[in-house]
Order: sequence, then C-alpha cells, then structure tokens
Amino acid sequence: MKQLRVIQTFVSRFLILIVNFGLVIFSTNMWGSEGKGVISIVVANVAMVSFFSSVFSGSSTSYFARKFRIEQVLSYSYIWSFLAGIIIPLILHIFHEGYLFYLMAIAVLSSVLSTNISLFIGTQDIKRYNLYTVLQQLLHVIFLVILILVADVRDVSLYFLAQVICLLILATVSTLQILRKCSIRNFILSKKVFSDMLEYGWKTQLSAFVQFLNYRLSFYFLEHFQGLAAVGIFSIGITFSEAIWTITRSIAVVLYSDVVNSRSHAESIQKTKASLKVAFSLMAVFFIGIILIPSEVYVLIFGKDFGETRFIMLLLTPGIFAIAVSDMIGYYFSAVKELRILNIKSFVGLIITIVFSLIAIPRWGITGACVVTVTSYVVSAAILFRRFYQTTGFSVKDYLITPAEVKVLLKTFSGKKE
Repeated sequence: MKQLRVIQTFVSRFLILIVNFGLVIFSTNMWGSEGKGVISIVVANVAMVSFFSSVFSGSSTSYFARKFRIEQVLSYSYIWSFLAGIIIPLILHIFHEGYLFYLMAIAVLSSVLSTNISLFIGTQDIKRYNLYTVLQQLLHVIFLVILILVADVRDVSLYFLAQVICLLILATVSTLQILRKCSIRNFILSKKVFSDMLEYGWKTQLSAFVQFLNYRLSFYFLEHFQGLAAVGIFSIGITFSEAIWTITRSIAVVLYSDVVNSRSHAESIQKTKASLKVAFSLMAVFFIGIILIPSEVYVLIFGKDFGETRFIMLLLTPGIFAIAVSDMIGYYFSAVKELRILNIKSFVGLIITIVFSLIAIPRWGITGACVVTVTSYVVSAAILFRRFYQTTGFSVKDYLITPAEVKVLLKTFSGKKE
C-alpha cells in the first residue's frame, strides 16, 4: 500500500510536469518574453505570500490534523489564509506595483486550497491529495484556453483570471467536502492550538523561505537591472531545472521514507549512497540530451524571443546537477533530524545570491544571473556533500551505479516484494 502511494504520487507529479510545460510553451508563444517575465514575477510573489500563509495553512495543517480537532486546526488555517493573503500582497505592492487584485485573489484561494490539500495529507487521503494537485494545473490550462477563445483581448491578465477561476472552484469544492465531516460547534479558537501551530509553522517555513529566496531572488534583480523580458527568458532555464528536480526528488522522497523507518544508521547511509548513484546517472542522461538539443528547437517550441535558452541551460548545468544530486543528502539529513546543516547551506546560498547579483547582473545581465545561480547552487551543494562525507567517507564507487541497484530501484517503484 505504501509503495502504491509512492507510485501514485510520482505519476501525479509527472502529469503536473507535463501540464506545466504545456502551460509554459503556450504562454511564451502567446505573450513572448516580456509576458513570460510578468507571469514569472507574479508567480514568484504568490509563492512568497504562500510561505507566510503556510505558517498555519501548510504543513502545520497536516501535522496537527490528528493531534487536535480538525475544526480547531481549520479555524486558524482559514483565518490566516485570508489575513496573509490580503496583508502580504499589500506590503509587496509598495515595492512592486501591478496586478494587486489578482495577486490577492490567487494568494487567498491558493492558501485555502493548500490548507485543504494539507488536511488530506494529514488524514492520509492521498488519493484526493494527488487529484487536487493535478486538477490545479489541468483546470488552469483549460480555463485559460476557454478565456482566450471567448474573449477578444489577448492580455496577459487572462493567465491570472483563469488561475483565479480554477482556484475558486477547487477551493470551494474541497472546502465543502471537508466541512461535511465537521461540526460547526467545534470551530472554536484555542490558545494551545494557536501556539503549537505557530511554533511548528514558522520553524518549518523559515528554512524553506530562505531556500525560495535563494532560487527566486535573481528574478527581482534581473527585473530591476534588465527588465521583464530578461526575466522571461531566464525563467525558462529555471523551469527546466525544476522539471529535472521533480524526477530526482521523487527518488529522494522514497529515500526519506526508508531512512525515517530505518533503525540502522549504516543502512541509512548505504541507501543514501545508492540514491546518489541513481541521481547522478539520471543527471548524466538529462544533460547529454540538453547538450545535443540545438538552439533552433528551443526557438521552435518557445518562440523567437528564446534563442538564448540553450546557452542558458548550458550555463546552469553544473548548478542543476549539483542540486539534483545533493538533494539526496538533504533528504537524508532531514530524515535523521540534522536540520542545522540545511539551514546553514540555505543561508550561505542566499548571501551568495544577494552579493553576487548586485555585482554580476548589472554587468552581464542574463549571463550574470546564470553565474550567480550556479555559484549559489554549487556552494550550497558542496556544504551538504562536505558534511555528509565527514562522517561516511568518500568513494568514487558512490557514483558508479550497478545493475543490481537498478533492479532494486525498479522493484521499489513497481511495488514488487521479495
């Protein structure tokens, strides 16, 4: 049953990956590099709001779903979803004007939906969790196509309107499904629930927020120094990066589950090194493909504004490679509760991003953003590798996959038992 859930989650993520790529291709051809830049900045702002919202509406909802009454947890999750979804966008609007209504609507609705999805995880309703995560992307595409076919305008705001409609439907339906099983009299505010959720939420979100800034801060520097078109072009490379990480992080999730449930430290290390081999081999295959794809293919797929995409991908390759492989070690440290090293690497990466962005991006534009990103990624990964191999010992064999290990991996995802 556990392996079946892993497979379902892997499949759902793969479907999301395909839909996301379709959405990226559609938006770049419809609105060009500048339109893609606008979308990237607004999406980054929404993600920033979500980190504040998730103090109560994210993993806190999942974690406390079985520790307190669901109604008590939902009381704070829903209230905070509306407060953070309105207040944080207003603050961001002071520094970055544009699309405030859409930002607030998307922030509130996505936070409510995130609360409901998190509750499904906490109550082990993985089927609904996977369903809503896929529908969130799929319905966005469907409504976007409908609006473009029906409306006479081709403004980029249609992208956000379609997202609002999608989130409104999913948030409403999922909320009604949850409320049917709840009692109104139990929706009360408790100091104990509030303090526990707050303490857990801000601690889990701090590291994630710093890592987000590490991944996205270059967007804002690029917009400031080079304009929205540069953000749009650069964002394609980041989209490819995260697509590749989706695959390797599915392996990391399996590793995390194994290490958490393992009683042997030596066995955990062995499984981590086996995952390193698989991730390293997959990255090698991906990047051979990236090297072989000519620039004309990227232009054909994304449009004439994106002729630099191949060059950007080549520049980003070392950093993408480093993060994809080091994620295995990161999940290992998370599973054994060595969280300090994860915070250190995130903060170091953020410092590099800020300092180098101020130097490189004004001088070299998109190329500078690539250099900053790669430097931050490689140094962050190096910190994890150094810490891991201080206690386990390095060997070249850690990265040379064997046929036996391939069989073990395939058996894990197929659900077969000895």
